[in-house]
Amino acid sequence: MAELNLGKGLTAGKVASNVQKKLTRAQEKVLQKLGKADETKDEAFEEWVVNFNKQYTEGSKLQRDLRAYLEAVKAMHESSKNIQSCLADMYEPEWKGHRKVESIVEDCDVLWEDYHQKLVDHALISMDTYLGQFPDIKARIAKRDRKLVDYDSARHNYAATHKTKKKDGGIKLTKAEEELERAQKVFEEINLDLQEELPSLWNSRVGFYVSTFQSLAAFEEKFHHEMSRVSPCAAEVTYRPAAPAPVAEEPTEATPAAEPTDLPPGFLFKVEVMHDYAANDTDELDMKAGDVVLVIPFDNPDEQDDGWLMGVKQQDWQQNRESAAKGVFPENFTQRL
Repeated sequence: MAELNLGKGLTAGKVASNVQKKLTRAQEKVLQKLGKADETKDEAFEEWVVNFNKQYTEGSKLQRDLRAYLEAVKAMHESSKNIQSCLADMYEPEWKGHRKVESIVEDCDVLWEDYHQKLVDHALISMDTYLGQFPDIKARIAKRDRKLVDYDSARHNYAATHKTKKKDGGIKLTKAEEELERAQKVFEEINLDLQEELPSLWNSRVGFYVSTFQSLAAFEEKFHHEMSRVSPCAAEVTYRPAAPAPVAEEPTEATPAAEPTDLPPGFLFKVEVMHDYAANDTDELDMKAGDVVLVIPFDNPDEQDDGWLMGVKQQDWQQNRESAAKGVFPENFTQRL
């Protein structure tokens, strides 16, 4: 009899396997917390994870502050542009230096634009690229933790089977041994990769920070140097003060009322996917950068892991409504809208 197909790539057998896997992990964690089962520890790796989280936090703060700095530069550019335009408008054609004033206005605008663009190209984009590697590594660290629980569970199951084997225990023991070898292999593969990547990533931070701040300082110094050559010219060409002309206030655009949106039951908030995420299990969402996900509560809050959310992709919901696929996904791959 063919297996019941529950959706794209999802069968009853896979669902049962995922449920059993989660149940086994939960049982193993409970036993470890109660002290009834030993837990595999790697203090050196745990220290690298602490360093990783610290590095990610520091980098994220620098990224936020850099974006705020760029917004301030953009706002200052606009304010300077308005002031210079006001001067050019008020400066009457017959006054001395009229053409020079127009040239100064253009020069100032070009300097501001060039300064902002260099900050984007050589600081912000570099910052985004640097931080872009963290979400994937963080997701793999979480996966390593899950695979470590699977390994400990298989190890304890093998030990218990070996201890209580009876006449038919040979078959059970062989199966337990195979499960242990498989769990150990999966864990060691991802563990080895992370042991190589985390120290390398940690050591790279110094060079990146030095390069970033040197670029910021160099661009700022050049901008102010060039601007200091333009500003005295503006003071020299003014011949006599002009009466300020009344400036008409621009009409304020009315904010359009938000259109009602049909949302899934229990809707919490929306997030935008910042990095592609390939689902590792059938209960996870497969996401692409730019997707919008509608976040909803877990059916069972006890199943929610730290850093993971439950949701349904907005496009899927709009097209399929109640039959839209829902699943879990790492929160650090997204940002709130």
